[in-house]
Amino acid sequence: MKNGPLAVVAAAVLWGTAGTAGLLVSADSIALAAARLVIGGAALVLFAGRGVLRVVRPGLLLAAVAVAAYQLCFFAAVDRAGVAIGTVVAIGSGPVFTGLLSWALHGRRPSGRWALATMAAVCGCAALLAGGVLGDSGGGAAQASGRLVPGVLLALLGGLIYAFYAVTAARAISAGAPSGAVMGVLFGGAAVIMLPILAWRGVTWLAEPRGLLAALYLGLAATALAYFLYGRGLRTTPVATAATLALAEPAVAALLGLVVLGEHLPPLSVAGLALLAVSLVAVAVPERRTVPEPQREAAAAARGGAGR
Repeated sequence: MKNGPLAVVAAAVLWGTAGTAGLLVSADSIALAAARLVIGGAALVLFAGRGVLRVVRPGLLLAAVAVAAYQLCFFAAVDRAGVAIGTVVAIGSGPVFTGLLSWALHGRRPSGRWALATMAAVCGCAALLAGGVLGDSGGGAAQASGRLVPGVLLALLGGLIYAFYAVTAARAISAGAPSGAVMGVLFGGAAVIMLPILAWRGVTWLAEPRGLLAALYLGLAATALAYFLYGRGLRTTPVATAATLALAEPAVAALLGLVVLGEHLPPLSVAGLALLAVSLVAVAVPERRTVPEPQREAAAAARGGAGR
């Protein structure tokens, strides 16, 4: 798979910095997400240039709507189920839905190793995030108010939507479309959708130097560059594998909280981080392809004939 997995992990590292960068901004999370998509989408379109027009297809336009819809589902899920539960369900269900969609729509059956490693990675992700919120009242409040179930369902919908646009992008790229142009269509379209939402939530916070710098970083680095790398990775990496490797995002976010923000990781989170790391390595290492016996015999005969 050459450098495909490395490109995907690099994208996940950039995504993982978004939370720390967002702490510099006084805007609400929806306005920040909208600004991130508008800036990042515009940058991806400018980078791809006219190539965007050459790959515009109904399927990719629908995927662009999905990119915007994912943001709204995610924040609605977090609002109802709490940050920990909403994040774990949305991020953790993404790789599972991606593998299933890739199999159902395109016949690309994930390997057994992928299934085991993905299950372990999701468990590690859950432990990593849950370790820091045990005893927090947010989850209890969500349960008490009857908002937990709708929040979990919205998070699952977000994971499915993410899987849809990831599989759609991977399909277009594998068919020969330039990865940069595909990402330009997806995020340029999402930027158009999110622009009115950004105007509705307000942009006065962008007048602050810290707010503007954070928005530019989130848009240009954590979105445009990250999805450029993700698209490059999809050229040679199965989309199900890429979705699992993207779970490096919460690990990076946790490490940044530990190193930069001085946060403390409880033992459960440390165990989850270790499990997640081992799982991602297992997914990233290429599998050895076993050649069936008849093919080995034919290859041996061919080598023998060439020797004569």
